[in-house]
Amino acid sequence: MDAVEEILTLPGGPTRVRWRRHAAARRVSLRIDLRGGGVVVTLPARAGRRAGMALLMTHADWVAARLAALPTAIPFADGVEIPIDGVRHRIRHLPKGDPEGARGSVWRAGGVLHVTGGGAFLPRRVGDFLRAEARRRLVALAQAKAASLGVRPARISIKDTRTRWGSCTRAGVLSFSWRLVMAPPFVQDYVAAHEVAHMRHMDHGPRFWALVETLTPWRAEGMRWLRDEAAQLLRIG
Repeated sequence: MDAVEEILTLPGGPTRVRWRRHAAARRVSLRIDLRGGGVVVTLPARAGRRAGMALLMTHADWVAARLAALPTAIPFADGVEIPIDGVRHRIRHLPKGDPEGARGSVWRAGGVLHVTGGGAFLPRRVGDFLRAEARRRLVALAQAKAASLGVRPARISIKDTRTRWGSCTRAGVLSFSWRLVMAPPFVQDYVAAHEVAHMRHMDHGPRFWALVETLTPWRAEGMRWLRDEAAQLLRIG
């Protein structure tokens, strides 16, 4: 599998297009890259670029409409507001030498995320802080829920996935998107329960959903929030 990215002029204007060739794909397909703000064209092994362009042009209006509806991209920058646990926090940069910086490199207090050091390092420091917070919370949630079932994850990873908030392999490896730390706690709880339940049931059958509901009271609310609100998280950072 490989990927090539380029800017193409479509009827809706210049558009970032990422071409992916995937041996397991059965047909040419399109999807919107919520994080990057472009469109991804997936080609099966025997399909050429011409087939991808044909599908892209046939659905050009759909692509333009979906891209126009994406939430505004929010960078990690001084003065910008980002959610943590679903609560807005303003990023405040404290330049090197500021006396308040003695408290640490990154901390939050009173709805403000304080970040010390050189301005060039601010995005990385914010990202590192959020990833560490995500690891602390999601690992604890998953371990507690797994213990209640009498199972133990082989490993728990925190990643920056584009299409999944969590996953579970047959070997018991759990993975979660670090961006979940920006979602409300009930969403984090639901996703942890969902993936831990897969350690017993790898499908999405009735027994799986029944088990999810024993692990969290937030199934309906969590699913609804992810459906309606989660796209914004992919546009941050």
